Amino acid sequence: MDSPKPQSQRVDIWLWHARFFKTRSLSSKVIRAGKVRLNGHKITKAKTPVVVGDMLTFPQPNIIRIAKILTFNHRRGPAPEAQALYEDLTPPPEVIKEIEKSQVARRDRGAGRPTKAERRATDRLKNILPE
Repeated sequence: MDSPKPQSQRVDIWLWHARFFKTRSLSSKVIRAGKVRLNGHKITKAKTPVVVGDMLTFPQPNIIRIAKILTFNHRRGPAPEAQALYEDLTPPPEVIKEIEKSQVARRDRGAGRPTKAERRATDRLKNILPE
């Protein structure tokens, strides 16, 4: 007889069951560092409960993951079983690269150092200096 699925689960256990982190202690470490957001709010306690419908945002190598919790599991199962626990809302890598490209200021090769006036104009574009 299957045991009933829990109504809530610790966030560190859920991240581990969903195979976002290789070990539970690694998921706890990322949470304690304040790098995980639950519904837009930073969390620093691994024991924080999550419920179905919650949104988690957390870093992984070269990407910021966004996952919506769909269900819970009583064990850390194989990858297809883990992928059924969440809906991945992370933007595709192509979109992220386009955003990063548009935010980087480019300077022509051989143009030399920017003058003070050019630096001020750049700072105004970046909203660092007031008009």
